[in-house]
Amino acid sequence: MIERAVILSTGDEITTGKVVDSNSNYIADRLNEIGVDLVGVITVGDVPERLEWAWRTAVQMADVVISTGGIGPTTDDLTTETIARITGKKLWRDEPSVEHMRRLFAALGRPMPDNNLKQALFPETAEIIQNPLGTAPGFRMAVPQSSHTANLVVLPGVPREMKPMLDQQVIPWIRANRGSDKIFATQIFQTFGISESGLDEAVAGLIRPDEAKVGFRASFPQISLKVMVEDYPGAAEKRLAELSERVRDRVGSYIYAEGDSTMEEVVAKLLTQNRLKLAVAESCTGGLIGHRLTNVPGSSAFFIGDFVTYSNEMKCELLGVSESTLKDYGAVSEQCVLEMAAGARARARADVAVATSGVAGPEGGTPEHPVGTVCIALVADGVKAARRHQMRGNRDWIKLLTSQVALDWLRRHALGLPLAESVLFRR
Repeated sequence: MIERAVILSTGDEITTGKVVDSNSNYIADRLNEIGVDLVGVITVGDVPERLEWAWRTAVQMADVVISTGGIGPTTDDLTTETIARITGKKLWRDEPSVEHMRRLFAALGRPMPDNNLKQALFPETAEIIQNPLGTAPGFRMAVPQSSHTANLVVLPGVPREMKPMLDQQVIPWIRANRGSDKIFATQIFQTFGISESGLDEAVAGLIRPDEAKVGFRASFPQISLKVMVEDYPGAAEKRLAELSERVRDRVGSYIYAEGDSTMEEVVAKLLTQNRLKLAVAESCTGGLIGHRLTNVPGSSAFFIGDFVTYSNEMKCELLGVSESTLKDYGAVSEQCVLEMAAGARARARADVAVATSGVAGPEGGTPEHPVGTVCIALVADGVKAARRHQMRGNRDWIKLLTSQVALDWLRRHALGLPLAESVLFRR
C-alpha cells in the first residue's frame, strides 16, 4: 500500500543552482492530487557516497521513492549503479531498450555512441518504464525494508521526457496501489486581482475541513485555489460540484479559469470564439503581451500584430500619437495609451486593441511617475478605457504584471464584463 512518498532529485547542475528543479514541483503536484503524503524532497549531487546516503535515507522514509536524473550515458550518471549497490542486485541489459535507442539515433541520421548502452542496464527484478521521447528508459522495483516495502521509481531528468512517463505510467500505477477504494476529486480555480491572504480571508469558513481540503498556491501573477475531496466514486464528484459552486458564488469575480489554463489561453479562446481581431501596442512591456498570446497554438485566428513602440518618436510615427499629447501629458499617461490603442486598432483594422506604457525600473522614476507607474488602455467599438496603475516589484515582475492586467481586460471585454477596478493595482 502506497501512502508516503519521497522525491529524490539528483544532479550537480541542481545543487550548484545552474538548473532550477522544476521536476520536483511537478511530481509533488501530481502526488498531492491522488492523496499521497509527500514526506520530503531530497536534492543531491553526483557524488557516489552522497547518492548512496540519499537513497538509503529515502527508502526508510517512504513507500515510494521517485527519482529524476542520473540515468544518462555519461560517467557522472550514477543512479542505476547506486541502486544496484545498495540493493545487492546485479545489472542486466535489456535488448529491446538497446534497439529503441538505435532506432532513435537512426532517425536522426547519427551513429549511436557505445556509452549509450549504459542506459539499457537495469538492476535485477526491475520493471522497465518506457520512454517514448528519449534514449533513457526508467524503471521501477520493490525493495523490502524491515517495516514496509519501498518502491523505487527512476525517471529521466529531462522534463519533456519525465512528465509524460510520470502521468501515463507512474501515477496510474501509484493510484492503483494506494490500498483504498476512495478517490480524490479536485477542482482548481485560477484567480487574479486578489492577494493570497485576501483570497484566504474571502473563503474562510466556506468549506469545513471534514468536507474537503482547501489549498492555495501563489504562482505570480495569479493565485490558485484548490479544493480536494476524498470519497467513494460518485460521492466525491457530487460533493466537489457542490463545494465548487460555493466557491464561485463567493469569489467568482476573481476567477478567470478553472483547471490549469493560463490567462493567455483563456483570452485566446474567447477572442477566437467571438471572432474578434486583436492588435497590441506596447511600450514598457516590450512585446510581452504579444509573446504570451502567440505562444498559444492557433493564435493566428485572432492576433493581427504587435506594435512595440518604445520611443516617443515611434509612438508618433507608427501609432499616430500626437506630439501635443506627449508634451502635455507625457508618454506614461492615460491620454497617451488611449491614442496608442486607437492607432494600433486603426492601422491593423482590428476589432479591439490594448496598449501599455510605464516605468518598469529600476531607474527612470520621478516623483510624478515613480517606478512601477503603468498606464493601460483598451479601445473597441463603443469602448475607450484607460487606467493608471502602481505596480510593485522588480522590472520583470512589473512587466509581467502589466501584461496580465492587459490580458485580463481583454478577457473581460470578450465576456461583456466591466473592466476591473482592482484594489491591488489602481492608483
